[in-house]
Amino acid sequence: MTGQELVGHIGATLLDSVWQCALIGLEAACAMIGLRKARPQTRYAVACVHLLLCLLWPAVELVARLNGGPSGASGTPVLGQIFSGTGAAGGGGWQGFLQAHLAWLVAGWAACAAALGLRLALGLVWIRRSARTERTDPHWKARLDTMAAQFGITRTLRLRVVDTLSSPVTAGWWRPVVLVPASLISGMPPQLLEALLAHELAHVRRCDYLVNLAQSLIETILFYHPVVWWLSHRIRVEREQIADDIAARQLGEPRRLALALSELERLQFSTQHLAQAANGGDLMTRIKRLVRPETQALTWKAALPVLAMATACIAGCAGTATAHDATGDASLSRKPIAQFNSCAKPEYTAEALARRAQGTTSLRFLIDTDGSVAEAQVAQSSGDASLDEAARAAIAKCRFTPALAGGKPARAWVPVQYVWSLG
Repeated sequence: MTGQELVGHIGATLLDSVWQCALIGLEAACAMIGLRKARPQTRYAVACVHLLLCLLWPAVELVARLNGGPSGASGTPVLGQIFSGTGAAGGGGWQGFLQAHLAWLVAGWAACAAALGLRLALGLVWIRRSARTERTDPHWKARLDTMAAQFGITRTLRLRVVDTLSSPVTAGWWRPVVLVPASLISGMPPQLLEALLAHELAHVRRCDYLVNLAQSLIETILFYHPVVWWLSHRIRVEREQIADDIAARQLGEPRRLALALSELERLQFSTQHLAQAANGGDLMTRIKRLVRPETQALTWKAALPVLAMATACIAGCAGTATAHDATGDASLSRKPIAQFNSCAKPEYTAEALARRAQGTTSLRFLIDTDGSVAEAQVAQSSGDASLDEAARAAIAKCRFTPALAGGKPARAWVPVQYVWSLG
């Protein structure tokens, strides 16, 4: 497989992931509204599954493309169908524009993902360095070990005092480390600091660090999609509520944890997302929930994600339906037939020949009642934009035997594939 083909497959997968993640997000939003009275553990599991699907669906499709399989159920990116026909005449519309600039799209995605990956790596390095170099506090280390035993945690715990933090955070799985702000050691009442540490120990017991790290990786890969960030935010909100519940039960005093969280509200919030922080989520909502537990009420704001993602999915379906209606497959007694002897064979471009590019260009043509081509689109790239355009331009000059519907000529779409080979 050539580099051009690989770029083409990745670019097509990125385009398809836009509508795929939107569909997943719509389903997740509906589920979240239906589960607003359920336990946070249930909503947490639903959000985690849907976030994982946002990664797995495009990944499976990419593997299928790389192995020469079908690119999806429809065989044509929905985005291409939505924007088809809106560009300049003869240029393949927006779909042709996207196909022609797939290399830039993939390069931009790779650059941004690399930058976010570097940020993630630097955060991990900072946590590791803090765990090794920052000072400890013998008294609070002993207290943390005692509380860990009460939580049933058998793994070795480390405690480090950090001057630059404003809230306790927890990182690591095999040998977890709890980073405690120096300001809390000296300024917060011991019983309130114990409540915050109980919250952190709840994260340790649940191994939340691993899920949080997986979230960060998915955010790095699918950074361009708002559904991914929304789902990830929901996961963090529900995770904090679960940890609050565990800590409150262990303490036997939900109000003490609520008071500790209210003290944190006065401090500058930590921006560290690689670790589990006691100030994660909406502090005021968490405080109210601890003081007066109640189910979540349905408000108009909760419906906004559903409305937005429903609009995106309806637009995608409308684009697909429009293309299908133009074809009229259900009412056709004969589909269009290409008369290849009426047009010239597509020719290799000089740059494609120099690169020895090969692949298959999948095309769609709207055939008018007189057999002429009314519209030409690139449905799936061969991996080389110049070859795609050469195939589209050459075959668009062909004559076709028009489709028949009810014994009369009818406009209809017809798929055509052209294989580029140097063999």
